[in-house]
Amino acid sequence: MERERLAEAIKLREEGRAKQDEIILEKARTLLLELAEAYPDDAEISFQTGVAHDNMGLETAAVNYYVRALEKGLTGKDLERCLLGLGSTYRLLGEYAKAEETLRRGVKEFPNHRGIQIFLAMTLYNSGQYKEALEISLTNLMETTADETLLYFKRPITYYATHLDEVL
Repeated sequence: MERERLAEAIKLREEGRAKQDEIILEKARTLLLELAEAYPDDAEISFQTGVAHDNMGLETAAVNYYVRALEKGLTGKDLERCLLGLGSTYRLLGEYAKAEETLRRGVKEFPNHRGIQIFLAMTLYNSGQYKEALEISLTNLMETTADETLLYFKRPITYYATHLDEVL
């Protein structure tokens, strides 16, 4: 029963987010709050409750659920998304040290997740670490672009991404 209600809440949350429909999002959030109260030790329910709050612009409340999900041992794809959600939410709230710590953990545990890397780059920019922020951004750009004008300069751009201060 619990898993069925969770699946229903996730479906509602995803529909509400896709349609940007506050009424559907609120239904999902209400259902998730009920589940979170009934099953406070369930990492997945805590995570999904955090996402629902984040989707509604309730970032401060989302943090508590994300943190609880991590404390309760969230794993797999949900852990990946939780670290991104928590890190980006900390960044939005101006808590750059917490954002950096969370996102660096995400990069360490999920090194191929470009979204986590880019949110880390934005956080580093916000905290004045411009060189590393640009290095991460340029590296991701050159590893993903199909733009021929950038690909023509791939070798020097890739080199200078990690040697920004080098001059002749």
